Amino acid sequence: MRMHVPSHQRGFTLIELIVAITVLALILLVAMPAVASWLDTTRIRNIAESLQSGIQIARAEAVRRNRSVSFWLVSAADPVALGSDCALSSASGSWVVSFASPEGHCGDKPSSSTAPMLVTGKPAGDSRGRVTVSAVQASDLASAGTTVTFDGFGRVTNADAIGRISVTGAETDVNLRLIISSAGSVRMCDPRASDLRDPRKCPDEDQHE
Repeated sequence: MRMHVPSHQRGFTLIELIVAITVLALILLVAMPAVASWLDTTRIRNIAESLQSGIQIARAEAVRRNRSVSFWLVSAADPVALGSDCALSSASGSWVVSFASPEGHCGDKPSSSTAPMLVTGKPAGDSRGRVTVSAVQASDLASAGTTVTFDGFGRVTNADAIGRISVTGAETDVNLRLIISSAGSVRMCDPRASDLRDPRKCPDEDQHE
């Protein structure tokens, strides 16, 4: 009878393990800038699209109800939840759609009778300061803006209405903008686009100098 002798499997040596870890570290080192850039771009686009959606909701509600409805930019102590500590802010990605100023009432339940008659809202999310929002009034594109009000026809009615919102990041040169026309439409554009045929191009008066 022949006895079965188990074969010994060869494992990794210490040198092979060190080489493998070193190669993995180099790959991560090369990939990290690209990953950081992608994450930053994603954060910027998410906030820009959220703001655009909020403005469109306010306009649609104004038309549906045939009465003035406003979009408000608000600050929030908790970036993932709107609360009663909110204040109007031209530098926040959080927003509320309501009939009256939601300051101090952003955490209220939606109501069609109780002031400020909230419709809906959304916090900016926890971007940890890596995304900057800046809203300015349409009248001069310089004064800080916090709100835009639409009438029953979907047109902008307030004199201090937001005309432009810029959303920028810390890790890339990405800079998306929302342009709100007096007719009530909102468009997202990219100031880096210069080709007249590029649909992402911002209006000439809104380009970087």
